[in-house]
Amino acid sequence: MQAPEALLNRIGEITDATSRLNRLVIVMGQLGDFDSMEYAQALVPRLPDLEAAGITLTAIAIGNDSGADRFCAFTEFPRERVLLEENAALHCALGLYSGFQAPGGPWPGFLLMCAGVGSPGTLQEVFRGYRGDRRAESIFEDEEMVRAWPLPAFSGSMFARAGGRGFQRPFELATFRLRNMGEVLGHWRTYVPVDDHIAQRGATYLLNPQGEVLYEHKETHLLGFAADMSRPLQFLEPYLDAESVSL
Repeated sequence: MQAPEALLNRIGEITDATSRLNRLVIVMGQLGDFDSMEYAQALVPRLPDLEAAGITLTAIAIGNDSGADRFCAFTEFPRERVLLEENAALHCALGLYSGFQAPGGPWPGFLLMCAGVGSPGTLQEVFRGYRGDRRAESIFEDEEMVRAWPLPAFSGSMFARAGGRGFQRPFELATFRLRNMGEVLGHWRTYVPVDDHIAQRGATYLLNPQGEVLYEHKETHLLGFAADMSRPLQFLEPYLDAESVSL
């Protein structure tokens, strides 16, 4: 299946049409969307593996230069890999979910999505962050100082003492998300210049050099940027070098 023309035209601005490389294109919502931030943070440790496998990476997000600069400084996502949209026109052209629509502007619909309305799977994913997940990797190292306002700073070893090692412990992901939330809310107008698209969902596309879709995932709810949130980059396994696969 050929990728949508709107997507190929957009990434063509930075990608040579004759490229022999596969292309991973992450279409995000707002830069201040918690999914956007969490997805970028999941990708950063895998950047060397993507490069080794000959996969180019592009993220497309709604926002402006100031927001992108701060987003990349916080997540360590490469700034040169981010394309910016002023609105959700591209998302609309790709047929992506604009979020639950409710009277009164963007906020009522977004808040209802946080409660699971028009956003199936959101509450389950929130609960996963609190109860832990033995299928997912741990987030914090024992020696790491964890800072997530309004919590006081504490050692990452507390998660090991409370739940063990070698998997995602109870409250670990919730703490990680709390840290991201503090960053976004503390700089809201930098990340989200206008609130019109706060409910806009994104998508993932893995394309071959001919622009054909090797993999596609369209988001249907908040905290659902991957088909398997326990292992959000599992879809890349067939395309990475065997020695680098640990997703």
